[in-house]
Amino acid sequence: MELTGVADLPLHWGHVPPWLAKIMRRLAKEILEVAILELGREGLLRRLANPLWFQALNNAIGMDWDSSGSTTVTTAMIKEALLEINAGLRLAGGKGLLSRKTPEEIRKYGEELGLSSRRVEELTRISKLSAKTDNALLQDGFNLYHHTILFSEDGYWVVIQQGMNTESRYARRYHIAWYVSPDVTLDPHSGVVSDIKVMPLNLASIKSLSARRLIVDLLNEKPKKILQDVARANAILKGQRTLFGSPPRPILRDIPYYKPVRLNNRLLTVLKNAYEIKPKDMEEVLTVKDLGPEVLRALSLISELIYREPPSLEDPVTTPYSPFKYAFAIGGKDGIPYPVKKEVAEAVIKELAELIKNSKLGSKERLLAFRALRKLAPKDVSYV
Repeated sequence: MELTGVADLPLHWGHVPPWLAKIMRRLAKEILEVAILELGREGLLRRLANPLWFQALNNAIGMDWDSSGSTTVTTAMIKEALLEINAGLRLAGGKGLLSRKTPEEIRKYGEELGLSSRRVEELTRISKLSAKTDNALLQDGFNLYHHTILFSEDGYWVVIQQGMNTESRYARRYHIAWYVSPDVTLDPHSGVVSDIKVMPLNLASIKSLSARRLIVDLLNEKPKKILQDVARANAILKGQRTLFGSPPRPILRDIPYYKPVRLNNRLLTVLKNAYEIKPKDMEEVLTVKDLGPEVLRALSLISELIYREPPSLEDPVTTPYSPFKYAFAIGGKDGIPYPVKKEVAEAVIKELAELIKNSKLGSKERLLAFRALRKLAPKDVSYV
């Protein structure tokens, strides 16, 4: 079930009513407790890294399948449930201000699980790098406002975070897991959930390796040299001819990343900070003070327009047809199922149904969960 999923996530406002929150907490606790018994800690985390399984769990506990709140509410319920179950798993972080407390919570929960200080530091590093990856290396127009990391006493971890596009009023969810890539900054996603396809600056792609290396080299240059290169790149973007020849691909005005960079003291300060550190790889680049999306965009333009090493513009949402639209709309959109990942959707729903069946839920809550799953399922999915 390791796939990249796609789903519409329109921004929904408001809060879950207290009566429903109480039911959702109990549903989440019992399902997760049985999941840990049936699948083990690693098995549960692998499934939470799968956007399909996460979305099915979200619906089974009572959330709308297509709501951006499905991420924030479901992770909050998981967080509370894991604390109550106390089976060697924890979730740190949350929405808004809670996301900033993630390092503090990792330390707290790490002590509760008996993790070494070295392991706690590693989880904190992974948490910070994951946020930087989806906010700075991957510039897709969705700004992160929700960040969580699940981790076990065995060393497994999954990051689930969400960004918001305020113009389109849609959200995008990112799943990053330990088993996908040894480098959190390079193709680390187990799933990216979004129905809006964009043309991002994607320095997190393996196709950007040459550009990444050049960016690291640039940051070891004197800041004034980089500022001169920025000015040259700006000139090329404005259509001025240079001595460097044609850029490696046409400059299309509908590519968001192709915008002139402001030359100001803030940019100079960040470049000075980087020059003092002299980073040796992209991970160290991301630790430079105040080095964010704008600086990386400037360096990417230099890499492409002057040194002819273009970064990737591919969206990490790669599934051409949405398995979510088949699995989570009643009977499939317009009554016609998409012929994609049907077996995965069925397996996810059946697995959750089996977990609910084996749980300690009362008959009323179990019936609510089954009804929610029936809304997700294609008509030909049978329940165990």
